[in-house]
Amino acid sequence: MKVLSVALMLIALQVAVAEEKRMNVLLLMADDLAATLGCYGHPQAKTPHLDALAGRSVLFTRAYCQFPHCNPSRSSMMSGLRPNKTRVTNNEDNLYKNIPDVLTMPHHFRQQGYETARCGKIFHLGVPSGLESMDDPKAWTFGTPFKSELPYPPKRKSSVDVKTGKKQGIGWQEIEGDDPSLCDGQFADTAIDWLKNKRSKASPFFLAVGFHRPHLPLVAPASYFDQYPMESITLPDAPPDDERDIPEPARNGGVPGYTVHTTPEQRRAAIRGYLACVSYVDAQVGRLVKTLSELGLEDDTIVLFTSDHGWHLGEHGLWHKRSLFEESARVPLILHVPGAKGNGSKSASLVELLDVFPTFCELTGVPTPEHVEGLSLKGVINDPAKAIHDAAFTQARRGKSAEHWGRSVRTARWRCTEWDEGKNGIELYDHDSDPYEYENLAADPAHADTLKALRELLSHRLGQQ
Repeated sequence: MKVLSVALMLIALQVAVAEEKRMNVLLLMADDLAATLGCYGHPQAKTPHLDALAGRSVLFTRAYCQFPHCNPSRSSMMSGLRPNKTRVTNNEDNLYKNIPDVLTMPHHFRQQGYETARCGKIFHLGVPSGLESMDDPKAWTFGTPFKSELPYPPKRKSSVDVKTGKKQGIGWQEIEGDDPSLCDGQFADTAIDWLKNKRSKASPFFLAVGFHRPHLPLVAPASYFDQYPMESITLPDAPPDDERDIPEPARNGGVPGYTVHTTPEQRRAAIRGYLACVSYVDAQVGRLVKTLSELGLEDDTIVLFTSDHGWHLGEHGLWHKRSLFEESARVPLILHVPGAKGNGSKSASLVELLDVFPTFCELTGVPTPEHVEGLSLKGVINDPAKAIHDAAFTQARRGKSAEHWGRSVRTARWRCTEWDEGKNGIELYDHDSDPYEYENLAADPAHADTLKALRELLSHRLGQQ
């Protein structure tokens, strides 16, 4: 009987230890990546590794950033606070000066006993200079030093003979080297080495790998450019009078530094460069996911792939970010949770990057800090048809001195955008009939009630600007 009692006690202890064991977290972030992936239906993007990850994850088709600019978006996501509270609305604002006692996601996980590691750009970091680092000094037990990407490896002479200049603002470059010749390959190498040799086997880990690509300049090994013959590249199909009903702050030229004048060939060459960079990031993701499998960690590790915001490739005549159209506000978000019932599915639930912090907390059993404004996605990954938000909110600043404040609400059917609380323009798009946001219905009396309700929702949720 005593032997049986001891055995039962040992089994109970093993069960308790297993129950207490917390899942690892692998956060993968791209920079300036729109939903330009094969798994999101992009007709040209070659992203086999992300497509495979999406095939065994929940892919969120309606995920949105809170501010389509690097530092504001990352500060919001990593703190769990909307830009109204972080007061970070450009790349120079400092989250830790604005909120000295801010508790960020990796810092919180570190306090909860996680070994935290960063490879690359998670909080804001200037690309390619390595300057403007807004990294949280309390967040990491291990972090790679910041350094300039420059000088890039030697160029390979391209088969595409298209000139770009300052007015085009979309330079691209094919290099002769292999993947580790650029920083994203090096980040993947370092993360793999950390997983294999440096992490503590006694603690759960929170590993964040932030890739620089496809942020400008569009530089990738030539092998990725070779995947995209110039003749295969197509341009966005838009009405010739698309700009007629777009408010001035939202047009090409609304941010002078982003103003682009291109020929069709220059546009196609830039799109080719962007896609090459996306495929380069995809390859690094594949290497990391493969390492999890090789180390027997895939059943114990939550994997999230996302981006800080989207990016325009000529839609509405725009390039770059900082717009409130779908291409800029929307982000890819692929979440793999071992054993989740929804794995292999797509969810149309409205999601915000604010939701990442509480999601990681609930999935790992880490307490969610009271200040966090997002909602956990745990219910959605077990039932992808479930909706947790009635709306997602994105804000932006445009203008010569960033004087125009924009705010946008996205519901399941509508997008409503105000510039300077409507003083400098209002936009209303019906995604049921107009998914590319070509027809501004704000002046249509037939939609006056819808517009009024959405503007009231913006004012209620985001307050006065």
